[in-house]
Amino acid sequence: MRVDGREIPVHGSLLQPLRRRTSDQLRVALSGLSVVAVVVVSYVTRGRWESLETSISNLIGVASPELSNLVYSLYGVAILALPFAILVGIVFGRRWKLFAGYAVAALGAGVALSITGNGIAAPQWHLDLSAHLDTFLSQFLDDSRWIAMLAAVLTVCGPWLPPRWRRLWWVLLLAFVPIHLFVSAVVPARAMLGLTAGWFVGALVVLFVGTPALEVPVDLAVRVLGRRGRDVRELTVLSPAGPGPLVLAARCRLDPGASRVGPFPARSADDPRAEPSEPESDSPAEEVLVLDLFGQHQRTEGVVRQAGRWLTLRSSETPAPFASLRRAVEHRALMATAFAGLGLAATVPVAVSALDRGWMMYAHTDSRGGTLDRHDPTQLAAAWEGLRRLHAHQMSHGDLRPENIRTRDGAVLFDGFARSEVGASDTLLLSDVAQLLLVTADVYGVEEAVAAAVHAVGADRVIEASGRLTRTATSSRIRKAVDDPAALMAATRAEVRTQTDTEVIRDEQVTRFSRNQFIQLVLLIGLVYVAYPFVSQVPTFVTEMASVNWLWVLLGLAVSGLTYLGAAAALWACATESVNFRHLTIMQFANTFAATTTPAGVGGLALSTRFLQHNGLGGVRATAAVALQQTVQVVTHVGLLIVFSVAAGKSADLSHFIPSATVIYLVVGLLLGGIGAFMVVPTLRRWLRDDLRPQIADVSVELFDLARDPGRFLIIVGGCAGTTLGAALALWASVEAFGGDVAFVTVTIVTMIGGTLASAAPTPGGVGAVEAALIGGLAAFGVPTGVAVPAVLLYRVLTCWLPVFIGWPTLRWLQRNDLV
Repeated sequence: MRVDGREIPVHGSLLQPLRRRTSDQLRVALSGLSVVAVVVVSYVTRGRWESLETSISNLIGVASPELSNLVYSLYGVAILALPFAILVGIVFGRRWKLFAGYAVAALGAGVALSITGNGIAAPQWHLDLSAHLDTFLSQFLDDSRWIAMLAAVLTVCGPWLPPRWRRLWWVLLLAFVPIHLFVSAVVPARAMLGLTAGWFVGALVVLFVGTPALEVPVDLAVRVLGRRGRDVRELTVLSPAGPGPLVLAARCRLDPGASRVGPFPARSADDPRAEPSEPESDSPAEEVLVLDLFGQHQRTEGVVRQAGRWLTLRSSETPAPFASLRRAVEHRALMATAFAGLGLAATVPVAVSALDRGWMMYAHTDSRGGTLDRHDPTQLAAAWEGLRRLHAHQMSHGDLRPENIRTRDGAVLFDGFARSEVGASDTLLLSDVAQLLLVTADVYGVEEAVAAAVHAVGADRVIEASGRLTRTATSSRIRKAVDDPAALMAATRAEVRTQTDTEVIRDEQVTRFSRNQFIQLVLLIGLVYVAYPFVSQVPTFVTEMASVNWLWVLLGLAVSGLTYLGAAAALWACATESVNFRHLTIMQFANTFAATTTPAGVGGLALSTRFLQHNGLGGVRATAAVALQQTVQVVTHVGLLIVFSVAAGKSADLSHFIPSATVIYLVVGLLLGGIGAFMVVPTLRRWLRDDLRPQIADVSVELFDLARDPGRFLIIVGGCAGTTLGAALALWASVEAFGGDVAFVTVTIVTMIGGTLASAAPTPGGVGAVEAALIGGLAAFGVPTGVAVPAVLLYRVLTCWLPVFIGWPTLRWLQRNDLV
């Protein structure tokens, strides 16, 4: 590279990788979205587009025919001459790469808008000079292909044009919309499609051709350093431009009168930042500076990341965004100066300057000291002492990766100040403690790191910060800097509990929405979905309620409570009576909400397991207790079904519930096919052997233990039976409330058979399937439809919808009290 008559060698590539051109990628994304928006709007409006524009143009199109023709003609000449003017500038400027992009963009946009259902339609432009001038120009003004070509050409060449000309020509192109309306014409929808499609094609070409912003103004950086008394002799690329800046090592000779910023340790000969091997390298008049060069792509990537953090993280987790790239770079230099004032900075700023084409330079000294040495335990104490001093002045670092923590002469020095803050919030200070805790645990071991942290900042502070040792609360750059971060975070939290004698460390929620809140949102959506069919039947149900017997309704409401007491008693006994029975009963209402709003009731099973885990049972023990309850529930349900079917005798015709032979053969065939699949497919066989069989073995052991404990056995069976019989009593009371006359045994059979058939329904809570099965079952036993329909709806209100609406606040109460 030649600067002011001197040849300065540059080692390494200054080009930015294609995948890191964030500005160009955003341009492609926005233009693609604009094309989709125009297509969707055109499809939705269809023939109403032109009617709307005709109405608008009749309102504002006040120009006379002569003035309209004059305006139309002058604008047409400008639009026709625009691409040729740009082309002349490219040719005279001898920018042949840009000329190739110009040609590809124009051709691509024209061809893209020429594709029809019958192939490619050629333009119908002609040069019939005998026609009126406005007629000739309208061929181009009203042709979407010409508009697309102009938009594509301006997109490709715009970054290379002077800002004034670029803005003028874009305004000229976009003016075709108001000018059409002014002259009482209609802007066709295809013209808007041409504008957005041309922008999209041009953005794609720019992504590969590039812009002037990719050309790094290194020569200007060299001149800025020269004015600071640093005569640059050699440049070496340390890190190409990517997520971070383009980093260069500049070997400089100090001019007479310029002072050296600070002492630097000697480096190995193969380090590009090492002092030169020539004799003059020992002269104090030479130093190595590090240049961080930031371009517009780093700025746009930073904006995207900041927007992502704003959408996903709480505001306290992220510092305020910077108004410009200049402010962001100046912030680094100011934070380095602030750290240096405390004697904790590994680098000292030398120069901050704006360069051409949107680039910013931050020049600083090379980092002093070495990284943490795992064989020197004194450095561990020094690191925590340095962080304590930093926090004593309410300053946070924000990026405590190992390479940013350096030691020299027994003292700690910090580097990398992009995320540092003065006047930091308590959240940012806790984040620093968590980061240093994880990094030092990786270097020195978990036990030593936790002990040093407790000694430096106190046990309470370490406990609070340990809640941030999670995947969401710990940034990815910190996790990538350590080995096996998940295991290390778990081990560190366990060691904190041991050394501080703390039972539980609560995870810190750093995101705007927690996992539980997402689950609750899904449950609410499911609730709306399952409630819609019921809402549509409310008017009819309300009409029937005018003649209901309220004593039977109250009885049905009371006996429906047996289901919750029975389920709580059964689960309490399955959990070996080690949980609070009152809390377990309250949890059953939340369980109804979770089970109703999820298919097949999986939400209820998950909530029961989580409740047992939060109340002292381990994960395996809680899962086994829930599985045991479900197993006994199924066995009890089937047993009661057989007993009541026998008790019904000949008075009950059960043929309505027996499937046809075809259905039975189909079910048996599916079962045999499933068994064959598990026998043949290795993956299913391994799942059956490794995952399912141990769980079945655990349940079998529990059943054998249960058989040897009659008291506990009776509680579980009685609770499961109470669940089934309570539901049957509620349905029987609902039928009686509307004047029905049916035996309790018959209603019990309908409840059990109908519930069994509906349990396979894919809808949450079996909505639709349960109602249909129960109404059909009652009708099969002679209950009139006028009684069966409102009775089943009342039964569902008592046993499903009231508990569901009570279950939502109950679930929130359980969460607030850390019971689930």
